[in-house]
Amino acid sequence: MGFEPHGKHLIAGEWVAGAETFASDPATGPAHDYAKGTVEDVAKASAAAEAAFAIYGQTSREERAAFLEAIADEIEARAEAITEIGTQETGLPEARLQGERGRTTGQLRLFASHIRKGDYLDRRHDEALPDRKPLPRPDLRMVQRPLGPVAVFGASNFPLAFSTAGGDTAAALAAGCPVVVKGHSAHPGTGEIVAEAIAAAIETTGMPKGVFSFIQGGDRAVGQALVTDPLIRAVGFTGSFAGGKALFDLCAQRPEPIPFFGELGSVNPMFLLPEALKARGAEIAKGWAGSLTMGAGQFCTNPGIALLIEGPEAEAFTEAATAALKEIGPQTMLTDGIAEAYRSGQGKVSSAKGVRELLATSCDARSAAPYLYATTGADWLADEALAEEVFGPLGLVVTVKDEAEMLRLAAALDGQLTATLHLDDGDTALGQKLLPVLERKAGRILANGFPTGVEVADSMVHGGPFPASTNFGHTSVGTLSIRRFLRPVCYQAMPEALLPADLR
Repeated sequence: MGFEPHGKHLIAGEWVAGAETFASDPATGPAHDYAKGTVEDVAKASAAAEAAFAIYGQTSREERAAFLEAIADEIEARAEAITEIGTQETGLPEARLQGERGRTTGQLRLFASHIRKGDYLDRRHDEALPDRKPLPRPDLRMVQRPLGPVAVFGASNFPLAFSTAGGDTAAALAAGCPVVVKGHSAHPGTGEIVAEAIAAAIETTGMPKGVFSFIQGGDRAVGQALVTDPLIRAVGFTGSFAGGKALFDLCAQRPEPIPFFGELGSVNPMFLLPEALKARGAEIAKGWAGSLTMGAGQFCTNPGIALLIEGPEAEAFTEAATAALKEIGPQTMLTDGIAEAYRSGQGKVSSAKGVRELLATSCDARSAAPYLYATTGADWLADEALAEEVFGPLGLVVTVKDEAEMLRLAAALDGQLTATLHLDDGDTALGQKLLPVLERKAGRILANGFPTGVEVADSMVHGGPFPASTNFGHTSVGTLSIRRFLRPVCYQAMPEALLPADLR
């Protein structure tokens, strides 16, 4: 292999070994030993980040943009090695890793372009009115300023785009915040090589060493120490509901609580309205099968539930979806633990009251094959477990009696990352009733599409009401994500020489 991992942490520019190690568990290829993160590593990295903030928080937008672009360049310089170890560790195909690498470098370059423009700063100026009666108005200026050191947790399902140099890291660095990353133990070698790319960019651009640190996975105490360290000012997280909720609670319980920007999961319901179902139900079924099983169902936007009104068209859709899913074979999951959780979730769905099996497959070890089940709207409403995410290629068809019941199900949904309306012109009236309900439930609402494939763009919202995310006012994808790590500061009657450069 071209890249041979050394298994160390990167803390303030130094590669640091650990007293204890853990072995990786790749889908293919050799295992490697990596240093286990410790509470002491967290303290050193956080202190280094705080020291770096005194410098990095005052850098110009151009300097930070050049840094982000340098990171993208260094990642591309390691492209083949990243793909090689990434495919070995995760079992993902090469094309997926290559595409994800492009997304990772693309969002770094997009954020660089975005901060150069300066619009994200939301600069405001109310000039002084010294002669105003009855009271004069002082000069008031406002700008967004960086929070301070940010903790980022690498995601299991995106070894590049949501991990070491992924969206949270890119957004925090763009905002002017140093970052401490806790790498995910599912892909430690991929995390290490990307950390090397960031370290090289720090050198070439002359940034302070503590602007980025990378700590390999350890036990839960490491994550707990990271979110409770008093020098950490915000947290970015993508992962399970249980893990994210525990960390969210710790952030809220700190003597000085901090924001926890967690993406925790979603079933991403699809509503198939009658005219669309009648005209192109088989086509929608085939598209659903592809979206549901994309990445072995290990995307947070895989659409797990299809809701439609009972009748012959619903039966035809169900038959077409079953046939399409039968053609899709087993796929390798990211870890043995994720595969086991998928089997456990499938067991809960299959044993629920009122659920009937449409497609049964067999999954063993680290592989996952599609499952498809059906239930009624009444049984779905009666069992909260049927509305919970099963992380993997499992679909549930929910048939309702009429439009009124479809609206009741929409209103009963928990917060979602996405919701989809499949509709034709004749469905407009029902769509107009559903949309106000879904606006309160999801961060992104689609018409006649599938939610897998999240565009990194100015308008994207990847977040939603709890439990899809822990902060519904923000997004973890797109340029608006930078705003998570900023806060507004007003300067009153401040001398020009003391103002931040972006306000002068």
